Formats: sequence, structure tokens, C-alpha cells
Amino acid sequence: MANQDTKIGSEYHNATKHSYWSIRRNAHYLDWQDQPYPFKVSTNLEPIPLPRDLPHSGVPAIEAVAATRVEAQGDVVPDLPTLAHVLYYSAGITKKKTYPGGEIYFRAAACAGALYPIEIYVVCGDLPGLEAGVYHFNPGDFALCRLRAGDYRGILVQATANEPSIAAAPVVLVHTAITWRSSWKYQARSYRYHYWDDGMNLANTLAASAANKLPTKIVMGFVDDLVNRLVGVDGEQEMSLALAPLGHLSAPPPAPVSEISDLRLEVRPLSRRQVDYPIIRKMHKASSLATVDEVTAWQGASPDLPTLARTGRVVELHPLDASKLPGEELESVIVRRASTRQFAHKSIPFESLSTLLDRATRGFPTDFLEPPGWHLNDLYLSVHAVEGLPPGTYFYHWSDRTLELLKEGDFRQKACYLCLEQDLGGDSSFTVFYLADLERIFQRYGNRGYRAAQMEAAIIGGKLYLTAYALRHGATGLTFYDDDVTNFFSPHAQGKSAMFVTALGAPGRRP
Repeated sequence: MANQDTKIGSEYHNATKHSYWSIRRNAHYLDWQDQPYPFKVSTNLEPIPLPRDLPHSGVPAIEAVAATRVEAQGDVVPDLPTLAHVLYYSAGITKKKTYPGGEIYFRAAACAGALYPIEIYVVCGDLPGLEAGVYHFNPGDFALCRLRAGDYRGILVQATANEPSIAAAPVVLVHTAITWRSSWKYQARSYRYHYWDDGMNLANTLAASAANKLPTKIVMGFVDDLVNRLVGVDGEQEMSLALAPLGHLSAPPPAPVSEISDLRLEVRPLSRRQVDYPIIRKMHKASSLATVDEVTAWQGASPDLPTLARTGRVVELHPLDASKLPGEELESVIVRRASTRQFAHKSIPFESLSTLLDRATRGFPTDFLEPPGWHLNDLYLSVHAVEGLPPGTYFYHWSDRTLELLKEGDFRQKACYLCLEQDLGGDSSFTVFYLADLERIFQRYGNRGYRAAQMEAAIIGGKLYLTAYALRHGATGLTFYDDDVTNFFSPHAQGKSAMFVTALGAPGRRP
């Protein structure tokens, strides 16, 4: 049971920390001749085009992002246009930019470096417009390629120890990551990026599913080898990260097939060569679940949240009244969204900050947070320019939606430094730092808890992204100097580890 050998998780986290000196001692450079191709293209399978005339939900983005769950009213089965809608607004191509060196295709969800390591597979029974099978989604030509014919949902039910949302789903999305796409730039730290990038993707999936009134859930507890074999990946160069069931059926799925045949897929090479990072393979294997019993142990109650004494000034949030919320529909906001490259050094209203935090932290359905609304990450804020809120550092109390002032002062320069000396971290109106108590998480979930903590932080970050753009503000995700972040927010953050960072505020002109 490698998942319980949590020294491996700690070793990976510590080995991939950034510091002032680690960045300067790293001789890594980008070999542009070896940049990985951003699409997984099958050369021996015929693509099945998805409909491009997609329905519009008419649901305001802020409403879709804030939804905590969709309750099924009888059977809910997505047809092909609805499935295409969810896929497009999760991972479809929304923009194209031409540069002297070529073109970049930007997708619906934010992704570090526009490297797009995440792949999506569709496992379904018969749907209106699509036969039962296992499919790969290629956003490059907006098409599916059928890998297996027939209904294989029973394999996913088996792999997840009869997870109810999987057992009831007419279709399940399997998310994987191709490591080399990220490690080409981010090296061994790219394993963290897998979950940051996929969390952004899944935040869009949650919102698009809510807009389509499709029940969904983020499932991270499964027998890795079963899921990997089903979609034809090796679990090393490409690895399964999460499952997202869509819809609801009262009839049970078919029993799992007795044997999963090997897939003989021919795909376009990523690049001329690849650099292996054994520490990533070691960490992923050590956080994998090998048996249904391990999956069952993963499921259940989350670790208790510690009671934190409040010693600083407490500020209640004041979200915008419902009548003042923008009504721009989800689809429009997703297409318009782009990572902010420059902030304007202007203030935003306190009501905007309040709305952002309130809508992004209402929780989301998942198998690792029970009861609903529980969380693994704590949010620390460096506030720089918010009307009516003194600049300083704050701790966000999830339970009653309040901010506790930790230290008052102008910390723009420090926030910039913490975010790998990137101006965005300090130029923002406020920057959110996600910190988690990894020791407590490892005790409850084993090494796989590391995956969950990273994923939760990024999903919240993705919700902040979409809400910010709905409010006509800007947002961007950032990396950081790990221990310096913890030290900056200590003693309050003592013993916690930095997971992710999101900077938000008034956008400046794009350079």
C-alpha cells in the first residue's frame, strides 16, 4: 500500500519547492525545437466531428459558478450537442493568436504556459446521437475518436468502489495528463501543474454542467490501473487524474466486462525527444490506489477542521445584491476569459472581493470532501487596493464568510516577491494564497491527499477566474516561493504548505 508511505509525498513536495536560490541555480532552458505538440492526434482512427452549433444555456456565469450541486429530477441524459457543449466550454479552442514563430490556440480554461497537458476521454452508454463506447476528445479538430465500442461504464463503477455518481451516470469524463507537455518547461514541479491545470478545466466543467442542469461530481478515488487501461494510457507518460460523471440514470449500468483488451493506438509523437523525471513517476505511483479496498478507505469523512482562535479584526463580507449581479451568460464569459497579463493598480469595490470569495468557496461535489462544504485549503489574502478594506494580510474563515486581519500595511512589493518576483502578484487588487496542512491531509488520505489538495485549490482558483471575468475584473494564476509564502503568513500559517496562488483585480492594457 504505497499510498500510505507518505514520506514519498513529503519528499516530492520538498524536492519541488521554489526558493530564491533554487531558481537562480537552475540552468534549465527551453528547447523550442522540442516543444511538445499540444494535441493528442490519432493517426489510425477516424474522427467523429462534434456539432459546432452549440446551444446557449442563458444561465448567468456567476450563477453557474456558484452552484454547489444539481439535483437529478428523474433521468437526465445529455444528447450529443449537450455533451459537445460541456466539452467545448471546458477544453475547447476559444482563441487563436499568431506570433512570428507560429500560432497558439488558447482554450476555454486557463493553463500554465498554454502547454495544455490535460486530455479528456468520454466513457458512455448509448446517448442520443452517440453510440456507447470509449472516446478520446480532440479539441484541435473538435471531434471524438472511438477507442472502444460498447458500454464500459461498469469498469468505472468497479474502479470507484461503486461510487453512486459514477454508477448513475450515462456518461463519464476521464481526465488525464501528459507529463512531458508540462515538464518540458516546468520540470519536476510539473506534477503540481497537472492538478492546477486540470482544476481550472474542471471548474469550467462544473459550471457548464450546472448551466445544462446536469448532475456532476469530481471523483478522485479510483483504482488507477483499471482506469488507465480502459482509456489506453500507461500511467507514467500519461496518467489518469479525475473522473467527472455527467447526468443521472435510475437504471444500473451493465456489469463490468471480464477483460479489458489492450489498445493499439497510433498517435502523433509529442516531440523529437522527451526528458524523463523519475520523481514524478515515483510520486504518481506512490499516490495510486491499487485495490477497491483502498478506494473504499479513501471515501468517507474528511479530516476534522481545527478550531482557530480569532485575534485580529474581523470583517464581514458584503457580496453584491442579486439585483446588481451581472447577467452575462456563462458561455460569453468563458469565451472572453484570458489570463490577465497586467493589472492597472486600481482599486476594486469591497463588494467585488466579497462576491468573488463568496461565489468561489461555496463548495463543489466531490468524493474527498464530506460533508459538503468541507475544505482542505485555507485562503490567505494579500490585499493591496480594495475600497473600504485596509491594505494588509487577511485570513478567510470559510465557516461564516469573514476575513480576519492578520497584519495591516502595504505588501505589494512583498507579494510580488512571493510570486516568483512576478509583478502581477503585487500589482493586483488582492492576491489569494492557498495553504494546506499536508501532515493532516496525509494522515487521512495518504499520498493521494496531495492530489486532492492541489486539485481543490485549482478548482477554487478556476471559480475565482470565471467570477472575476463576469464582474469585468481580471485574474491570473501564479507560482511562488514555497517556504517564503508560509513564513510571510506565519505564525498563523505555521505548519502549512503553499499549494497555489491567484491574483485578482482591475485589469490593465494587455502588453
